[in-house]
Amino acid sequence: MNTLLRVTISGPPGSGTSTLVSRLSKERDWSYINGGEIFRSAANKRNISIEEFSALCKNNLDVDRSLDVSLKEIMISSDSPEIVESRLCGWWAKELKLNCNRIWLSVSDNERAKRIQNREGGDFSDCLDKSRNRQKDDMDRYKLLYGINLDDLSPYDLIVEADDKDEDEVFKIVNKYLGF
Repeated sequence: MNTLLRVTISGPPGSGTSTLVSRLSKERDWSYINGGEIFRSAANKRNISIEEFSALCKNNLDVDRSLDVSLKEIMISSDSPEIVESRLCGWWAKELKLNCNRIWLSVSDNERAKRIQNREGGDFSDCLDKSRNRQKDDMDRYKLLYGINLDDLSPYDLIVEADDKDEDEVFKIVNKYLGF
């Protein structure tokens, strides 16, 4: 199977995956698809918040499953983008035996909440609670749907601890790892 997929980027919300993907795409002139954007778009189409959509996915697994199937099809297609970003794309790349790098960005709960607050505004405590609730909902759902434990990072080739790193430092680590 010949796909263009070169790298998957994964991490929890607020870990910097979207920023990294955008930078890699610009620097390397690579195309990408962002699973978070697909998720947010699906929530917006239903006129509900991310948290409400996450709860909907938890209660109606077919909604989540359909989004996942679409992303997997993109990953294995002969015209896939070079970069795919989603929470589970590293797991799927390993499962599908795709020859690509699988990268995970790791960030603490507090740092994720700070980043989400900077991006979306609001009270830090609310951002922390929403982030933790979404993480728990996602972990429960992925365990139920696929038997995946998001704390198991074994599918990933590179894990970047990003709490104390800015976007330039994370980019340099990943870019060097990718051989440029």
